[in-house]
This record gives sequence, structure tokens and C-alpha cells, in this order.
Amino acid sequence: MNMKSLSQFIKEAQSKSQAVVKATRLGLTSDGHGGWYDKIVNDEDSKTIFDVLKKAYADGYKSVNIVVGSDRQAEFKKLANQYNGSDLYDFDEIEVVSAGDRDPDAEGIEGMSASKMRKAAADDDYDTFRQGVPDSFDDGAAKQFFNTVKKSMKVKKEEWSLWEIAPKLDFKNLRENYVNHNIFRVGQWVENLNTGMIGEIIRRGTNYVICLTEDKMVFKPWIKDIVEYTETKMDSMYRAPGKPNTLVGTTGYKKYVEKMTPGSEWGKQFINKYKAKKR
Repeated sequence: MNMKSLSQFIKEAQSKSQAVVKATRLGLTSDGHGGWYDKIVNDEDSKTIFDVLKKAYADGYKSVNIVVGSDRQAEFKKLANQYNGSDLYDFDEIEVVSAGDRDPDAEGIEGMSASKMRKAAADDDYDTFRQGVPDSFDDGAAKQFFNTVKKSMKVKKEEWSLWEIAPKLDFKNLRENYVNHNIFRVGQWVENLNTGMIGEIIRRGTNYVICLTEDKMVFKPWIKDIVEYTETKMDSMYRAPGKPNTLVGTTGYKKYVEKMTPGSEWGKQFINKYKAKKR
């Protein structure tokens, strides 16, 4: 089984994964790789590397190849193998393969990064954004992808700050806000953009934080690799299998509470739907 981090820069822009899936499929079909179209899996419950590995193991896979950028290879290798053989999964082999080195000073896609593409989208600079899109995308698909990213970022040109949308390009101001406790405070929940892991900050370092997940896993990301985590737009009752959406104010939390409340309107709908299936 091969797993590739295709959703990286859209995820960093806090966009919907459907956009990435659609764009990836467009690239595969237009480049003559139509046979791979249906191999792109879009599972809303698989948000972290552990979600994917647990599902792959449950599906019967014995070995896994994880393809990531060279700057993330060591982190994924450590995390994936650290828990192999545990109750989560037990593969015969886990290989973490580099997708190749990137020269940030190179022209075109070789030097492009998620940060540069987000900045281009915020600047409404399609020409620069286009340099980071594979040649297999025609101009129509690339333009559609560009507009999707802009819409997902919800950034007005006169309002955004570079450190907020592309922290790797403005680390000075990112760290200044961190040092002043404007962001990433102890007790806040954050998401690691590299791995998808979500946890509560239990300690702040100079340029990093130490976080603890609900499953008591510890991870230590750099501040440039995390974003504040929020479920305010979640409609699903469960943010992961067996884990209800418990953030007050979300539609998902409302559904969950109503489901657990005898006589509630949503609870009645759920019971009637279940009865209909039983028939």
C-alpha cells in the first residue's frame, strides 16, 4: 500500500480535502494515468497518519509505503515505526520514502512550496501559483484549483498578514507573536500540519511546543508547522471513530446531544431511520 501526502498545502490553508482529491484526480487522468483515478481515497475519518495506518492494518495490509517530502521523512519514519507492534497496528514492514529534495531557490515547481502557493493565492497572483501546479493540469484545471484555494482561505487582500498564512516565509513575526503569548498558549489545541495529529499544548519551548493527544500520545512540533485547531464548522457527530464531537456550538455536537436525549427530534429521526433499515 502506498500513501502520499497529497493534501498538504490545502490542509495548511485549512481548506476542504475534496478540493485536493478533485485536483489530484484531474492530474492523474489528464496525464494518462487514468488507472489510478479510483486509487485516490477521500476518507473524512482518516485525518492523521495513525488513522490511515490503523485503517490500512484493519483492511488486511501487511506492509506500507509512505511517500512524503524529504523535510518530513524523518518525522514520519519516527512516528509510524514508534507505534508499530502496538494495539494500533502491527505491520511486517513500514517504509517511509522521500518524494525528492526540493530547492527553494529553483524556478517553477521544483522551487515551489505550500507557503509560496498560499501567498500567491492571497496576492491573487495566478501566474506564480501556476508555477507550482504540475504540467499535467491544463490551464482550466489549474485556474479552478487556484480559485478553490482562494475561496477556502477566505482571505481579503487588505487584511491578511504573511506570518498567518505562510509562517515559514515570515518566521520572525510568527515567533514574535508566539513569544508575546498571542498564539499557541498552554491549554490550546493545535494540529500538526505534517502529520495531522491534534493535541493540547502542555509545554512551550523556544520555537516548539509539546502536545498531548486524547490517546495520550506526545508530539513535539515546531511552531511553524502547527495551526490552532477548531471544530466550530464540524457537522459530523464524530470527529473520529468512537470519539464524539464535543465542542459546544458545533452542529455535530448538537446532533450528538440530541441523539443521546430520548424524545429529541433528531433522536426520533435516527430511530425511525434505524427501524426502516431493519425492515
